Amino acid sequence: MTPELENLFSFLRFPSISTDSNHAGDVRACAEWLVSKLTGMSLAAELHETPKHPVVVARNIHVAGRRTVLIYGHYDVQPVDPVSLWTSDPFQPVIREGKIWARGSTDNKGQMMAHVLGVEKTLRENRELPVNLIFLFEGEEEIGSPSLASFLLHHCDELKCDVIAISDTGMVGLNMPTLSYGLRGIACCDVILRGPKGDLHSGIFGGAVANPAAAMARLVSSLHALDGRVMIEGFYDQVRPLEAWEHEMWATLPGVTDADFLQYTGSPGLFGEPGYSSAERTWARPTAEVNGIGGGYQGEGSKTVLPAEAFAKLSFRLVPDQNPKDIMEKVISHLEWHCPPGVEVEVRPGHDGKPYATDPNSKFGLAAQAALRTSFGADPVLIREGGSIPIVQTFRDILGADTLLLGLALADSQIHAPNENFPVEHFEAGIRLNQALLKELAK
Repeated sequence: MTPELENLFSFLRFPSISTDSNHAGDVRACAEWLVSKLTGMSLAAELHETPKHPVVVARNIHVAGRRTVLIYGHYDVQPVDPVSLWTSDPFQPVIREGKIWARGSTDNKGQMMAHVLGVEKTLRENRELPVNLIFLFEGEEEIGSPSLASFLLHHCDELKCDVIAISDTGMVGLNMPTLSYGLRGIACCDVILRGPKGDLHSGIFGGAVANPAAAMARLVSSLHALDGRVMIEGFYDQVRPLEAWEHEMWATLPGVTDADFLQYTGSPGLFGEPGYSSAERTWARPTAEVNGIGGGYQGEGSKTVLPAEAFAKLSFRLVPDQNPKDIMEKVISHLEWHCPPGVEVEVRPGHDGKPYATDPNSKFGLAAQAALRTSFGADPVLIREGGSIPIVQTFRDILGADTLLLGLALADSQIHAPNENFPVEHFEAGIRLNQALLKELAK
């Protein structure tokens, strides 16, 4: 095994699950390991306390007149449940079929460590970097980065930079370099419908009072037209339309055709807003999704009960120029207006994040494209991402810098799921990418 893989395997063995308080010690131990690693590379590294999990910051000796590049990543990971579906221990990484199998291998430890090791290799070869570098690694990304905005505000002067680089997104296919220049935003909420003061006998009371579970089904169905278009009043008012070049480029990209989406998902058929391809729907169109729904008896067999309440968990993926606060106001108005008679509705807004978009052909965007071309030996493709990284827009708002999203993940990397994996060749390419990127950004 190469020294680079040994470093990554040591990093992956930490069960740094940020959402589980039982793993708080593991999250801290992982952060401390990072500080030791970065210090050993002759970088000035510090562990900063937050209300929950630490932030790690490291930097080289800054030289006047050089560009300053901030590289962000996160060392926390998702839970591993259900463990029974893993083919190997999620925190004992192994290599099979040319891939690294472990929790965090792609999201985000593998991609993040590629940058660390790229910097280490450049320092070993040249004794210095071509740019002023700041590493910023957090341990709360998987729980919405609750401490990071405050940390940025308190440290904005020392974190001031010209551009930010993040590898926490995807590629359209194996060895197909990809620059993401947009992210969807998000707005979440819990919806609760309440009926009688307690569960009722469905024979004695059914038909006389409203059933919250049935009412929830009706309410949720009001979110979409039969063809998949979101029916919330004003939902599309601020949506920025696709550019012609985006439509043309995405139509010819391999790996993101409608047939590919069927293959990746295993779904019996596609469904969504009419008039758009699957790639366009996930990268550039907003959505309304039901992430969970329930109410009443859930056990084996029958229990003829009329439930006292029902719930649904909703999320809305947003695109430029939608605002999550405005969308949530529209969602609440829609749910209140369409609430069936006989029940009361409560909407509890959850976490949110703004959509993000930048110009892929800016001077930094062109530098990123050149670095990708050097690292993979192929012209990069330009896409937006269907997922959300809310901190990217926060970086722009607080630090005033745009972000380059240089993903190394594949669609079948199984992030957030059992059997997460990361191609070894993408890990190695990521090391080369870091070296090429810093050179290009220095020009």
